[in-house]
Amino acid sequence: MPKKQLKFIDPLTGTNAPSDALTVNEAADSDKAIYSCLKAPKRLKGIDLFCGIGGFRLAMQENDVDCVFSSDIDKFAKQTYEANFNEVPAGDITRIDSKDIPSFDILAAGFPCQPFSYAGEKKGFEDSVRGTLFFDICRILKYHKPAMVFLENVKGLVSHNNGRTLATILDNLRKLGYYPHWKVLSSLDYGLPQKRERWYCVAFREDLPFEFPKPIGGHPTLRDIVNLDDNSPQLAISKFEIDRIDYHFAHCNEAERVQHSNAKYAPNTKKGKYGVFSFQKPDGSLRFHVGDPAKTQIQEAFYSCLDTYAPTIIANRTPKLWDIRRKLSVLEAKRLQGFPDDFIMPVSDAQAYKQLGNSVSVPIIKLIMKNMIDTYEKEIKK
Repeated sequence: MPKKQLKFIDPLTGTNAPSDALTVNEAADSDKAIYSCLKAPKRLKGIDLFCGIGGFRLAMQENDVDCVFSSDIDKFAKQTYEANFNEVPAGDITRIDSKDIPSFDILAAGFPCQPFSYAGEKKGFEDSVRGTLFFDICRILKYHKPAMVFLENVKGLVSHNNGRTLATILDNLRKLGYYPHWKVLSSLDYGLPQKRERWYCVAFREDLPFEFPKPIGGHPTLRDIVNLDDNSPQLAISKFEIDRIDYHFAHCNEAERVQHSNAKYAPNTKKGKYGVFSFQKPDGSLRFHVGDPAKTQIQEAFYSCLDTYAPTIIANRTPKLWDIRRKLSVLEAKRLQGFPDDFIMPVSDAQAYKQLGNSVSVPIIKLIMKNMIDTYEKEIKK
């Protein structure tokens, strides 16, 4: 069978030019055959450290980044990661030699936040188990020297140890040859009904003019993610909670802050000594606190409602709504963090809530990663 000669476009002249090299058999006469003398652009590669259930991995997929390595120590989080990405993350990063990690362009890491969190003990780098894991990031950066770094942590990192912890992190990145950019952003400004403020840091090996994504405008509410037909008994709040919510609304016209009986609390406890008060914020949320009605208080409980946002979902606290008398379901908690409805959670509900609380808000991670890659690619094309 005779060979068929094809033509391609000369990139210099823009005219059709024959090519002896581009010949195929008659079987290739499909209209779908496309020929180009230009090489396809190289796909970026990333690694997903302290990967949890894969929030950063979803952002990589959205931005056409091939994830070549992932790592986490939590066995249940690894089960969820495997169920969604068909990959079992490597284990303890402190035991993995840098040379055993494939080469990559982007290091992404939501390194453990408990040492810096308001919900934790705030030991920082003094936490011998989790606080020093940032230096494993530095170890890997020193060996591989990737083009980009993307880090996430709690807002408390900024003020921890009077700012010295943040200064240490930025100083180490600079010593490794990176130019860091950081900012605290709230998920509430990026399409999620959750006031989750987090520290985000992007760093390049060149001094590039990076900008974090601008707020998208408009604040969604929990009504946008809640399934009002879900009346599962396991989601209901306790009778004790219902009774004191009802007590608040029965007496809220008498005082801005309603005092509740502390008779059931031991006199030597904070609740027994200072009492429990409740008040409703202008946004509709209902707060309970320990202390006098006007001075410094310790927040004891937070109830959202359908027409406002949720507080930050954390490992041991699932948002509750006073108006529908229940907590969020696992499906709704996924939506609160921006995970797709079909994201698989092959674990108990308790583990699912914990994993989502420890994860990242996916939409904001996607946007920051896009800006980071766009900035980098624009620079290398110059």
